[in-house]
This record gives sequence, C-alpha cells and structure tokens, in this order.
Amino acid sequence: MENIKPKHPYFDAWLRRTRKQLSVSGRISQVAHHLSEEDGVSAEEWQKKLRGLIDGKIPPTFELISKIDSLLTAYTNPPPEDDAQLFLF
Repeated sequence: MENIKPKHPYFDAWLRRTRKQLSVSGRISQVAHHLSEEDGVSAEEWQKKLRGLIDGKIPPTFELISKIDSLLTAYTNPPPEDDAQLFLF
C-alpha cells in the first residue's frame, strides 16, 4: 500500500493546530470579537466564518491565517506575572 501525502501539508498542519486551539471554550467568540473590531464585520459573522474555516468549508486567505495565528499566539502565551511574585521562593 502506498502512502498518500496531503496536497498542502503546511496548511493541513495549521488547520489541525488551529482547530485544537479554537476548541477551548469561548475561544471562537474571543477571536471573532477581535476580528470584528478590526474590520467592522459583526462578531456573529466572524464566528460563522471561523466555524466554516475549521470545518473546511471556507478556504482562508494568507492574511486571515496570519491574523488568526497572531491572536491565538496572544492567548496561548500570556504576559509574565508580576515581578513581585517571581521572588517568593
């Protein structure tokens, strides 16, 4: 049996990672809210677009991939804690 390689391995990896990150409760709403602030489209419309994207129904643009990545990176890498907390031990 022959191994079949995906047509777009980088996009497929991005889509798997993004699905996992957006599966956190409320994360789609957060991302949709931030995207709606940037371009004036309602958060509800962005939620529909994001769900379509992770379901594979809507192909994303490079610009949208970049925006989503930057927002998700901000959520997964919170700012460092207060310096006073670092010296407790």
